[in-house]
Amino acid sequence: MRGEGGPATLDLLLGGERSRRLLLLRILDDTTDLGPAWNLISKAQSIAPQVVDEVLMYPQTGMWLTTALRRLRGRAPVEEPPLWVELGHMGALAAAAALRAGLDFTIQVPVRHGRVPLPTLGCAVLPMAEPWGYATVRAEAEHAVVETAGAEVAIPRTTASAAPGWHPVRRLRVGPREHRLDIALDDVDPYRTYPQPTEPRPLSGEAAEQWRQLLEQAWDVLLTEQPETARAMQRGLLSLTPTPAGERFRPRSVSAGDAFGGVEASEPDDAVQLAVTLVHEFQHTKLGGLLHLAPLLTHDSGEPTELWYAPWRNDPRPIEGLLQGIYAFMGIVRFWREHRKTDATQPAMAHFEFALWRTQVARAMEQVRRHRRLTPLGTALLETLRDHCSQWLAEPVPEESLALARFCADDHVARWRAHHLRPSTPAVDAAVRAWLDSAGGPPVSLESAPETVSDPSARWLDSLTVLVRHRLSSRDDDRISRDGPEKAAARVTGALTGDALLALDDATAARHAYLADLTAEPGSAAAWAGLGRALTMAGTDPEAARLLCRHPERARAVHQALFRVTGSAPDPVRLATWLGSPPV
Repeated sequence: MRGEGGPATLDLLLGGERSRRLLLLRILDDTTDLGPAWNLISKAQSIAPQVVDEVLMYPQTGMWLTTALRRLRGRAPVEEPPLWVELGHMGALAAAAALRAGLDFTIQVPVRHGRVPLPTLGCAVLPMAEPWGYATVRAEAEHAVVETAGAEVAIPRTTASAAPGWHPVRRLRVGPREHRLDIALDDVDPYRTYPQPTEPRPLSGEAAEQWRQLLEQAWDVLLTEQPETARAMQRGLLSLTPTPAGERFRPRSVSAGDAFGGVEASEPDDAVQLAVTLVHEFQHTKLGGLLHLAPLLTHDSGEPTELWYAPWRNDPRPIEGLLQGIYAFMGIVRFWREHRKTDATQPAMAHFEFALWRTQVARAMEQVRRHRRLTPLGTALLETLRDHCSQWLAEPVPEESLALARFCADDHVARWRAHHLRPSTPAVDAAVRAWLDSAGGPPVSLESAPETVSDPSARWLDSLTVLVRHRLSSRDDDRISRDGPEKAAARVTGALTGDALLALDDATAARHAYLADLTAEPGSAAAWAGLGRALTMAGTDPEAARLLCRHPERARAVHQALFRVTGSAPDPVRLATWLGSPPV
């Protein structure tokens, strides 16, 4: 076991996924009568099995199947679309297969807010006032239309061409012939977004061309630097759903185990970011396919769900989610490991990303590598990944990039701890009494393991990391050194002025900024964690720095409790120094 997965592995996963889709389709037919749609797709299967396979294996088909079954079983709290629209989507699948097979037919399909999506082909737009309704798809002698009372849209013979009332699913074909990636750029299928369906949002021609150019450049990077991964992607990467651009250095991407081969991604900053995104989500795709064949974990025994630190998330994660993240980010580490060898434009950034994510993945794996719920397969996979990561941790990285990576990794975990870890109430109360009694140090009880409680206010824990990326970027318009600290912080959602000052190596000013934040908002988890970084960088108040870097949750909890008891807030550095002294 290598923990990667080339073309042969993808064939195995695709075979398992096909069997799963057929089984789910049979279950759906047994649960509800699919009637004419089932008959039509069966007819298409008899004359064009490859076409039906492609429709069946389309990522959005898998998403629809599981969504429909969950709704039938009352396991999906969805109010829209109506269930009859959800189930009627089978008619749209059958129509798409029949059109591609060249059949003559007539079938009824759902209309969603005036749109009729035909999976893998495109979407017809009809003038309808009602949000939900029916239309008829009719094909005869190579002439096909979608029609309702008083309205008709002709489906062009070449369905990839745009026409009045018709938005095609574009196909992007990039790379040399022998290594070509052929993928759908799907902006119309309602099941293209994960985990909830959304209505079609067709791209302009200019936007679609921009995506093609970015994908072409990203694919060239992958072919050059990740050839085995690229060969696997040729077989297993099936659709790309574009969404609007996010904030600089904060791309958003999603995949789903039920939508094997599908990726939803925001417009990237550049081609390298798109290449990283494809690697990330393809890792999820492969692991999702494996999980449909064999479990990595035994069933939960019914005990309370354990929550863990995931260095790429704002929230605590159950072990299932943490394993997904570990596998996905192993791919990202592998990407940056190779890319830093060839990136002549931003070498410091590439070294930083490699050093950051190898540290974060290693930290995540150490939490759960011997977890009691791991199956033999799960244990073997995790140990394989750990062996790879151990080798990567030994590889040299330039000192500045290495130091920044460690700095950002430690900052993220400190912010996470400040948000999500809760020292016990009796221990905090004892610390309050000891402080008020001028004891020489905090009570021993405060060192007991805190409880993990998910804090919904935890957001943008990567703010300092994003600011460091601005600092390392070779683009003039990225560099925060040109801005004052307030303007620099304003460029990154969730960042504090102190964060920008830390990214600019001004520890003294950062300390003052964080203290000002704590005066205004004593419970600010980001300010407590940032203050620890500032003190460490400045080399002052070592006890306070150590306490705030390792256990900011203690200072935050005791400070808030003292404020509630006394009505006034103690000096944060003085309190952290006391909390960092030996317990009594």
